[in-house]
Amino acid sequence: MAAAEFDIPEIKDDIEIPRLREGVMSHVKTFPASKPIQEFLGYPGELGEDWKERAIDKMGDLLGKYRSLKVFLDACVHCGACTDKCHYYLGTSDPKNMPVARQDLMRQVYRRYFTTAGKLFPKLVGAKDLTKEVLDDWYSYYYQCSECRRCSVYCPYGIDTAEITMAGREILNHVGMGQKYSNEILGKVQKIGNNLGLPGPALGDTLEGLEEDIEADTGVAVKMPLDVKGAEVLLITPSADFFSEPHVESLIGYAKVFHAAGISWTLSSHASEAGNFGLFDANYDVMRKVAMRIRDAALELGVKRIVVGECGHAWRVAYSFWNTLTGIGYGGNDPFSIELQKQLDPTYPQPQHICELTNDLVKSGKIKVDPSANDDLVVTYHDSCNVARASRMGTEPGGQFTIPRELIKSVVNNFHNMADDTIYEATFCCGGGGGLLTDDLMEVRVKGALPRATALNNVVKEHQVNFMATICAICKAQFTKVLPKYGFDMGMVGGVHQLVSKAIKLD
Repeated sequence: MAAAEFDIPEIKDDIEIPRLREGVMSHVKTFPASKPIQEFLGYPGELGEDWKERAIDKMGDLLGKYRSLKVFLDACVHCGACTDKCHYYLGTSDPKNMPVARQDLMRQVYRRYFTTAGKLFPKLVGAKDLTKEVLDDWYSYYYQCSECRRCSVYCPYGIDTAEITMAGREILNHVGMGQKYSNEILGKVQKIGNNLGLPGPALGDTLEGLEEDIEADTGVAVKMPLDVKGAEVLLITPSADFFSEPHVESLIGYAKVFHAAGISWTLSSHASEAGNFGLFDANYDVMRKVAMRIRDAALELGVKRIVVGECGHAWRVAYSFWNTLTGIGYGGNDPFSIELQKQLDPTYPQPQHICELTNDLVKSGKIKVDPSANDDLVVTYHDSCNVARASRMGTEPGGQFTIPRELIKSVVNNFHNMADDTIYEATFCCGGGGGLLTDDLMEVRVKGALPRATALNNVVKEHQVNFMATICAICKAQFTKVLPKYGFDMGMVGGVHQLVSKAIKLD
C-alpha cells in the first residue's frame, strides 16, 4: 500500500516552536499485527468484547509491578517544561505530540479507575472513561513516540514519557491491538535468531561474499567467522549490518579491527541479532527470550568476551538489562549465569561496546590508523538517543559521548559538532526509533526528523560537513530514507566504523 502524500516541513535557520494544529496527526495509524503473530506472542488475535476489562486489568498489573509508572502518572503538574522538547511535536505541530499531552492520554484513564477522586469526581480531576475513541487515540499517538526520553531530560520531576508510552503499547497488545512492524520482528527473532528472518545458511553465504569483497579491495584475507567455538570474542550486532547499506560498511570495519588487532572472534547463527524490540513494548518476558539467545550462544561457543555492534537500543538493552535478563554480567545466581560468569574474562567490561574496544586499541597503538584516508570527508556526529540517555561507555561519566567522538577524531582530520543544544544528553532523535521505522509511519518519521535535519543543515552551511556518523542501525536506516526529503544526499550517513574501515592499516 502506497503511503499517503504529505507536506514536507521547511528547514529554517533555527528550530522553531510551531503553532498548535489540533488533531493534524490523528489520521496516522500504524498497520496492525496479524492474528497469528499476536497469538504467537501470547496476545489476543483481535479486539474482543472484553477489551475494556482487559485494558484496565493490565494497567492495574503494570501499576503494581512498576512503581515508577504510578509516580510518573501522579507527579506531573503540567508546568510545560517538556512541551517543545519533542521532535514529533516540533515537526507535526499536533498538541497530542507534546509529551505532557501524550502522557495525559493514559493519565486521564488512570485517574478514572485507580484514584478515589477520579472515581467520585471525574470531571474535577480530568479523569476520563476508557472508550474506543480513547483507545484509538492511544494507538495513534503512542506510535508517534520513539521513546527517546529527551523530554525527561528537561522535566523538573524526571517524568519519563517513554515508560508511559511503553505501558500504553503493552496494554494495546493485551487487548489485541498490536503493531505489525514490531511484533513481526519479535516473531522472527524468536523463531530464527534475527530481526530479518535471515536463516543460518544465508548468513554464512553473505559473510563469505563480504570476505571476498574485502580481499578484492585490500588484498588482505580478512575473515568473518561464524559459529567458531573457542573464539575470544562473540560479536553481537544488528542484522542490518549483514547486507544493508550503509550498515555493512561498519561490519567490514569491525572485521578489520579484529584482524588488525589479532583478536579471535565470531558471530553466531543462533544469536545473529543485537536488537531487542521487546524494549519498545515493555514486554519483559519477550525481551528476556530474545536476550537469552545471546547467553545460549556465549555458553555454546565458549567465548571470553561479548562485544556489541553499532545499534542504539541494542546497546541500551545490553548495558542496562542483560545482567538481570540473562546473568551475562554479575549477580545472576542460576547455574547457567554462574557458569557464564566463570567463563567470561573479568578484565574486560561485559558486555563491551565496539567503540570502546576500537578506541582502546587505537589509543594503545595496537592498531594503526591513517586519518588522511578520510580527508574527502568533513564529519559530524549524531548522538543516538538510547546510547546518549540510557547507557554509558567506559569508566568515566559521559563516556557514551566522548568515546565515539575520540574514535572519530582519531580516524578523520575534519570534525565538527552540531549545535550544543542538539547533541549529547540533549540530542534529538532521528525520528524513526522505538518501533516507528516502517513505511506506514513515513509521515511521522519525516516530520519527526525536522529538528535533526535543521541542526545538520546549519553545520553543513557553516563547516561544509558532508558526512554524519552515528552508531545506531535504526538511525542509519531512518536518515538514509528521510534526509533526501530535506535535500540531503543519502550517502552522507554512515557508521563510525565505516570511517574506521577506511583509515585502518592492514598488514
